[in-house]
Amino acid sequence: MARLVVLGGGVSGHTAATFAAKWLGSAHEVVVVTPNSKWNWIPSNIWVGVGEMSKEDVTFDLAPVYAKAGINYKQAKAVSINPEGSGTNDKPFVTIEYTLEGREGDSEVVEYDYLINATGPKLNFGATPGLGEGSNLGEHTVSVCTADHAIHANEEFQKTIETMKNGERQKFLIGTGHGMCTCQGAAFEYIFNIEHELTRAGVRDMADIKWISNESFLGDFGMGGLHMKVGGYAVSSKLFAESLFAERNVDWIIGAHVNKVESGKVHYELLDGSFGEEEFDFSMLIPPFAGVGLKAYSKDGSDITDTIFAPNGFLKVDANYAAGAYENWKASDWPETYQNPTYDNIFACGIAFAPPHPISKPMSSPNGTPITPTPPRTGMPSGIIGKAVAHSICDRITKGENAPLHKASMADMGAACVASAGKGLFDGTAAAMTVYPVVPDYEKYPGTGRDTDYTFGEIGLAGHWIKHILHHLFIWKAKLKFGWTKIPE
Repeated sequence: MARLVVLGGGVSGHTAATFAAKWLGSAHEVVVVTPNSKWNWIPSNIWVGVGEMSKEDVTFDLAPVYAKAGINYKQAKAVSINPEGSGTNDKPFVTIEYTLEGREGDSEVVEYDYLINATGPKLNFGATPGLGEGSNLGEHTVSVCTADHAIHANEEFQKTIETMKNGERQKFLIGTGHGMCTCQGAAFEYIFNIEHELTRAGVRDMADIKWISNESFLGDFGMGGLHMKVGGYAVSSKLFAESLFAERNVDWIIGAHVNKVESGKVHYELLDGSFGEEEFDFSMLIPPFAGVGLKAYSKDGSDITDTIFAPNGFLKVDANYAAGAYENWKASDWPETYQNPTYDNIFACGIAFAPPHPISKPMSSPNGTPITPTPPRTGMPSGIIGKAVAHSICDRITKGENAPLHKASMADMGAACVASAGKGLFDGTAAAMTVYPVVPDYEKYPGTGRDTDYTFGEIGLAGHWIKHILHHLFIWKAKLKFGWTKIPE
């Protein structure tokens, strides 16, 4: 019997574990190690953050789902990997610490034949002084990165509505909280849901709403922007985003590295090297991401963390990390199999793999401060990669260790994104976009880097209906309900 251990139960890890359990059956063991007791459909947290959904709408308990799937579930966090075993024991293992109530802090060694790192990111609030971390989260700003964060965000948001109803103007500042952030899309959705709810509450005229982002232009989204077909014409995402912001009277600051947050004020540096300040009454700033801090040790106990993890804490995979300058970057730099180059029984998926470099052109201020979006690896790509990695491992378990690996390069992968711009059955809107490929390939598609026949976008009520339907479909799929394997990633 082979044992596959999956670290993390988010979109990518959950996808990998559930498909692996289905394909392997009872002949082999699948173990999931995740510190969370609940699964969270993160894209809908933005609706929790404006009071349009509850925590119960976007989460469910993992234990019964994993019991149904025959998965050994350990509510714990992984702290270290010993890929060569230890001492006289040649069996590789991970060391975990339980977060389960009653067992907090208890440690355990879990041996494995294959390992998937799908831990996702550490929400690195501490990278920006004052942005908040631990018990201080929410001291100055709010977050929608988790369901609990989003509940708190809505509580603070509702206070601002009451303040405006009492005749006091409010300033809203939404965006990214560091020069190396990703997930501009989540902030993009949240700012327009804020605008929509303020309009619905009849207080929009009492609100000043501003976007602040590390993007060098609106519509970069960490993908270097894109050209998409809208009404039969190729339109840049820059024009698409600027039009949306202008139509809704939302101002913006771009190319910004937020370097400090105080009560009611952010300090930032711009790409031109200048510095500024922006006051606010309510602010939601996405933090930068980092690896969760896993350590790795060789058989003799020496630290080999730098061997299998990149400096940012994400796992090294089959990517070209020596691509060098931007002019040398190619689509082929991006990983295909997500296998660690040092230990061939270790894989990564979702945010946990180390990308070779950004997708957007790297930029720094004259002061040497990098202000560049890091590449997105969430949503649809996470699920596709998780399934491909699980397929590779299952084939190696059932067909032999030389079975070919399945490929899922983001440079040969399309993705669909439905970004909410306000929730409502008849007055909601969403921007529905598809992009192919996610990582541009300028050799195959000169000029735009993408196939404009498969890269397009529209905004309207139909997009909102699609996003709402997808919310229910993906939770149905994650709960392993009837027909779940037929629902695409």
